[in-house]
Formats: sequence, structure tokens, C-alpha cells
Amino acid sequence: MPDRNMPDRLERQCEIKGLRMTEQRRVIARVLSQATDHPDAEELHRRAVVIDPRISIATVYRTVRLFEDAGILERHDFRDGRSRYEEVPDEHHDHLIDLQTGKVIEFRNEEIERLQHLVAERLGFKLVDHRLELYGVPLEAAAKPEPKEG
Repeated sequence: MPDRNMPDRLERQCEIKGLRMTEQRRVIARVLSQATDHPDAEELHRRAVVIDPRISIATVYRTVRLFEDAGILERHDFRDGRSRYEEVPDEHHDHLIDLQTGKVIEFRNEEIERLQHLVAERLGFKLVDHRLELYGVPLEAAAKPEPKEG
């Protein structure tokens, strides 16, 4: 269990950016830093109220917006109708979303990276940023025949 008095990575980023850190913001920052998934605001709220029951869903929404505006949190919309969040990564990565479970798999593929630059160049551009999201189902599920109605 992490030391609650020790600032985590996201908290330090907030302080570097000059954000005023209330105790509730610190809790939300810690919950985000400890997340191994890409939680939405409702899930962040569920996790945060375990630590501090006074945190409202409105506080979570305001805080993630503040962190996003400060450039320390990234928002993703993975076609499930929910904005999901992750710390701005140190290294670029892309996402594969399992359409059956909603699980998000982070990956990096050098061939894809090279091809994206090549495509941009062929179209007369220098690639400065990109975001790649792949959507799929596990191969076992894709191989199963659709059930027949009848």
C-alpha cells in the first residue's frame, strides 16, 4: 500500500504546473496514478469515495477537466459513450480496445509508427502527433458462428 503522505507522480505534475491541490484533488490524483486501466469519471468517483466519502461526482468531473486542461491527463473516447482517462504517458503508445469487455490494451509497434510517418510524408505533411485506436474482438470469439434465430 503506498504511503498516503508521499506525493505520487500525478500529484507532483500538478504541483509543477502550479495547480492548487486540495485534499480531494490529491485523492483523485492518487486514484488516477494507481489506475492500471483507463477509468471513466464514475469509476474514479467509486474509487475515490472509498478513501474520502465527501468527494462528489461533480468534484471528480471538475478535477479531471482541470488536470486535462493542464496537460497532465489524457481523455479518450473509446466508442463506449464514456470519457476515459489516463496520465499523459512518458512514451507514446496506441490502444487496442476489446469490444466485448471494454478492456484497453496499450501497445507500441515500430512498423505502424514508421508507416504513419511515411503516409504523412507522401501526402505532403510532417507528422507531429497522432492517436491510433484499434477495435476488435478476441480471435476465439470472431471464429464462432453467429447463433441462428429461429
